[in-house]
Amino acid sequence: MIRITDKARCCGCHACVGACPWECIGMKEDAEGFLYPEANPEHCIECGRCEEACPLIHTPEPPGTPRAFAAVSRDGAARAASSSGGSFSLLAEKTLSRGGVVFGAAFDEAFEVRHTAAETAAELSRLRGSKYVQSRIGDAYLRAEELLREGREVLFSGTPCQIAGLRTFLGRDYDNLSALDIICHGVPSPRAWRRFLACREREAESRAAAVSFRRKDEGWRRFSMAVAFENGAEYRKIFKEDPYIQSFLKDAISRPSCYDCAFKTLGRVSDITLADFWGVNKFLPALDDNKGTSLLLVHTPRGERMLEEIRDSLDLAEADPADAVRYNQSATRSARPHPARAAFLARAGREDPAALYRELVFAAEEHA
Repeated sequence: MIRITDKARCCGCHACVGACPWECIGMKEDAEGFLYPEANPEHCIECGRCEEACPLIHTPEPPGTPRAFAAVSRDGAARAASSSGGSFSLLAEKTLSRGGVVFGAAFDEAFEVRHTAAETAAELSRLRGSKYVQSRIGDAYLRAEELLREGREVLFSGTPCQIAGLRTFLGRDYDNLSALDIICHGVPSPRAWRRFLACREREAESRAAAVSFRRKDEGWRRFSMAVAFENGAEYRKIFKEDPYIQSFLKDAISRPSCYDCAFKTLGRVSDITLADFWGVNKFLPALDDNKGTSLLLVHTPRGERMLEEIRDSLDLAEADPADAVRYNQSATRSARPHPARAAFLARAGREDPAALYRELVFAAEEHA
């Protein structure tokens, strides 16, 4: 039976929940807003499937050093709607064109972030763009497994721990599965995000109609946090001035497991890792126009085939893997928790995280 005694040893991937044959494990939100598995001992038969499926108990072995590429989609509209260079859209569209299904993180009606499936171009639009909140996997692993067994092609995207959880949950490889992960700084608290959004809605006197964590109107390097409201109002701040983004980047609101991440390696168990190619202006300036450049780390022969299929739709250049992550330390290094993290998350469910940022995080750094 799965038992969480150290929260740093649970990434919240839901693999144990999906693996339980008796459905006796649920996910419960803790005081910081993160989900953890909770088993019902009265129904547990001690089969061990939950522990076998846990990627932190049975961490998959990644391959060696990947090939690295800088990539820019030639579809300007898709690139503008993406966080970086638009490569995810091309890979996803190729899957859909063959009748496949794409899984990824999307906002629901309340702007909570959940993993969902897309089978059409319209549904795919919800999966584009960064969401700086931990995504709830729910039954996405189970749905993906059903589709794979039916012979449908599946492209599953997620954080490194979510892809590792998918691998351990499935327990075998599928020729019709392609897996994408990202270079992840960490996953912020859904509770802190809910409260931040509720406070912005109260200020605007209107419900949110759209959210973007990575608006690129002023350029890729100067992206904005933006919330559009039903009454026409807008909240928008450059990321360096936005308290939610800064609380995240300064490591005050991430999950405990993010500070000792088991998946911070250059080699990954995904087929391709997607990220922003920070530093591309220094190594491959021809692919930098400040509109977003993707970094692709290709780990497997399947990943090589995936890239080959979209090559004609990209401006592409190979890079040295060490250069490719030189300015993206999150590829291989876990963040360190901010000294104000515990105090911040203890209050973030009932107070405005924007005010808490100024009171706790910013103030602590000013007086350091």
